[in-house]
Amino acid sequence: MDTDAVAELIESGVPDARAEVTTPRDPDDDDHYAAVVVSPAFEGESLVDRHQRVHDALGEHMTRDIHAIELETYTPEEYED
Repeated sequence: MDTDAVAELIESGVPDARAEVTTPRDPDDDDHYAAVVVSPAFEGESLVDRHQRVHDALGEHMTRDIHAIELETYTPEEYED
């Protein structure tokens, strides 16, 4: 699964999200990802809830195509700071 497909899943599953997805490890190891996700939907949510929201957006891909994902989640205001 390529990084654009992972970003598209996140952006379609988290309201008004912008996602930047990279592969932080060996580029040939395509089942490890890192994502920076910015969404107003994260306002008032705990870190755990934010991460769960992203995992939910990825759905069954989290068990089939994605071995691990490092997440940074921000509201738009947090990201601007």
